[in-house]
Amino acid sequence: MSFVRKTANLTPIVDTVFSIVKLAQQDKMENGPEHVVDATIGSLYDESGTLVAYKSFFDHYNAMDNKSKAKYAASFTGNESFRHQVINWVFQNHAPSLTKKVIATPGGSGAISTTFNMILDQNETVILPEIAWGSYKLMAQQNCLNTISYSMFEEDHFNLSSFKQVCTEVLNQQHKLLVVINDPCHNPTGYSLSHEEWNEIIAFLNECSKQGPVVILNDIAYIDYGYNQNEIRSYYDCFEKLNDNVFLVVAFSISKTCTSYGLRCGAAVLCAKDPQQVREVEIVFEKAARATWSNIPNAAMDNFSWVTTENLENFLNEKQSYIDLLKQRSSIFLKEAKEANLPIYPYKEGFFVTVKIDNDLKQKYHEALMKEHIYTVQVNKGIRVAVCSLPVEKCYGLAQRMKKILDSIK
Repeated sequence: MSFVRKTANLTPIVDTVFSIVKLAQQDKMENGPEHVVDATIGSLYDESGTLVAYKSFFDHYNAMDNKSKAKYAASFTGNESFRHQVINWVFQNHAPSLTKKVIATPGGSGAISTTFNMILDQNETVILPEIAWGSYKLMAQQNCLNTISYSMFEEDHFNLSSFKQVCTEVLNQQHKLLVVINDPCHNPTGYSLSHEEWNEIIAFLNECSKQGPVVILNDIAYIDYGYNQNEIRSYYDCFEKLNDNVFLVVAFSISKTCTSYGLRCGAAVLCAKDPQQVREVEIVFEKAARATWSNIPNAAMDNFSWVTTENLENFLNEKQSYIDLLKQRSSIFLKEAKEANLPIYPYKEGFFVTVKIDNDLKQKYHEALMKEHIYTVQVNKGIRVAVCSLPVEKCYGLAQRMKKILDSIK
């Protein structure tokens, strides 16, 4: 006898992050933080090891009237001013000439999960990157979907041939595609696609759309931490070439952009050439929002709109200081990794760098690192190093230590 639905997956979640975070914290208490390298936390931390909460964002939020924080939003789809500002912020000077609608969501996670649920029918297949945020697969399972993965890399660039092969296989089976592309600042490798790679992807998906509808889910959780903020959104110019039968969903995370991880707020931006098709998707997303979370925090939406307009200069300056810090940390680690011949997936920018390692050796390597007081996170075919939370001084010498440990277990 069971009290859950027949299709429920009863396999417990494998906690690859928070359990390791606890071990790192325990090691710090026992041996002193100076002896521990904690590269586990996927949030932005300052050089003193403290979680960053932007003054430019939270000072105004804290000063807002309590009634603004307590009340419902104007609509379960999000406040109108918020939805308007999300489009302005997401695309900035590179908005493609597509019809665009916004549904407010609890973080980028809400946008991704809703897309899975509303775009595909049960037992259909969503296409994921081979190296990816683990929750994609969990979301697919919870929505009774199958997953298949494309290889991320061919040498030091995107593996277009694998992408094409997997998409063709799925299209021949279900005559519809939902493809997840986490870009720019891919989690967990820090890769960002070039314009040429985006153009090739779009040209191929346009061809696929002649056989059936194609949906691109572009997860841009880390877009606001790309190293060249003046150009980071320019790839959206490529979307001018989308065919009528290709739909774009952009999953945007205010949680990441504004260092407000626990204040769950984000958006799904729905885009296509045909206004009627966009309205159709908007309707089902509206119903999903009402039936799932009902409302997004009113004050979080209003504060985002104010910060990115009235307080824009202060916000950008504060954020840029941490982008510069990220670049400093990653540059140290990458330079020393190259010198030590530590294998790294192609990295361009973002929160994470990932060491390349086969899955059959990964667990052994992970445990060996922890014995040397180095705490990281396992991902498929790799070990994730969170430079977003790793002080500069801890970046020095880390790659050499990791390479020495890797050589010792082979």
